[in-house]
Amino acid sequence: MGLDAFSLKGRVAVVTGGSRGIGEEIAVAMAEAGADVAPVARSEDALEATADRIEEAGGTAHPRPLDVTDVAAVEAMFDDVEATLGEVDVLVNNAGVNPYFGNTRNLDVETWNTILNVNVTGAFHCAREFGRRVDERDGTGSIVNVASVGGVVALPYQTPYTASKHAMVGMTKSLAVEWTPQIRVNALAPGYVKTEFTKGVRENEDIRDDILETIPQNRFADPDEIAASAVYLASDAAGYVTGEIHVADGGIAAQ
Repeated sequence: MGLDAFSLKGRVAVVTGGSRGIGEEIAVAMAEAGADVAPVARSEDALEATADRIEEAGGTAHPRPLDVTDVAAVEAMFDDVEATLGEVDVLVNNAGVNPYFGNTRNLDVETWNTILNVNVTGAFHCAREFGRRVDERDGTGSIVNVASVGGVVALPYQTPYTASKHAMVGMTKSLAVEWTPQIRVNALAPGYVKTEFTKGVRENEDIRDDILETIPQNRFADPDEIAASAVYLASDAAGYVTGEIHVADGGIAAQ
């Protein structure tokens, strides 16, 4: 097997949460690997910048606004992408929120429900629709669920986020077994990455130093390091990999 196994040439990828951070870098990396890419997210304006980068990388971009918690909107998104780019071969479930940091005793139910609804149910909506369409055409496909190191270890004071990512890991394993060999389903579990998502903790010197002490590599990841792992999981190079939780966390979970 040569390096061509890492190519996504001729494939169509949908990347949720594709307007910024890890999602944006994954969308661009997949274009660099040869795919045409539909980055989708709630922020339509921010998607245009991602689309420009996809085009610069040599791919065809089809940016589209999407609320993953809206079942009808998810179905319409797949219809639109298929009509524009063709049948979807790769789904990256990256959309996620983490608005709460604090003692769980003070967590309100509305925030809990919002986090679970976006991070877990939204990913389920997209995976189910993708699975149905692959089955209807008797094709094959790959799903990459972007979880978190918080899907394999505890993240204190981030209980709802941690619960949602553990749920995504469980969903990944179940779908991998249920849908093999037609669809491979894997999870990517990043640690702390240099994105807007972590900007607050990175700019707080005390919190940043505390976090760095938990990371054996003693640094935050660059987003493109995580994107490279997503391309691998989506490609034929990972053809015998399914149900895997690919941890890219600088060594946190190894301790």
